[in-house]
Amino acid sequence: MGEMLLGLDGGILLWIQAYLRQEWLDPVVKAFTHLGDGGLLWILLCLALLLYPRTRRVGAAVAMALVLSLICTNMILKPLVQRTRPWLVVEGLTALVAEHDMNSFPSGHTSAALAAAVACWGTLSKKKARSAILTLAVIMGLSRLYVGVHYPSDVLAGALVGIFCGFMSCRILSWVEKRKESRLSV
Repeated sequence: MGEMLLGLDGGILLWIQAYLRQEWLDPVVKAFTHLGDGGLLWILLCLALLLYPRTRRVGAAVAMALVLSLICTNMILKPLVQRTRPWLVVEGLTALVAEHDMNSFPSGHTSAALAAAVACWGTLSKKKARSAILTLAVIMGLSRLYVGVHYPSDVLAGALVGIFCGFMSCRILSWVEKRKESRLSV
């Protein structure tokens, strides 16, 4: 089963390389995917949200989601699974960006992106802003496939971990707020 998944994953990446990569698009996707390095884009979003009293609650949810994502993805799953990056295994695949962490599963960029997006979705009231952030998160995951540094199953797993972390962040924030309210009402 693992070999079949690896073959399917690799085949999808080779198809992306052959049919979707475009010379004019490569620098755009590379620049965007680098915004996710170390969670930079999502950390900047979090800091911007924390600056304003009206969005501080959303910023707290995003911060918590990013920390949970980091722990689940980079500290637990990647070292546990130790899946080799695709360009090192899939014959003919060329990565468009350099990755120094040789562990591929799950995608940390995707996990952080979806964690931030789901935390925003659960705490932000503006539908257009929520949709824009979710769209950016999905594009971040797809960019990892385009540049050839993750298998599709890495991105899918990263998305699932991120969704879980964003959801848990909203639940924890809600729990903390209820406890705070109950203390104040006593």
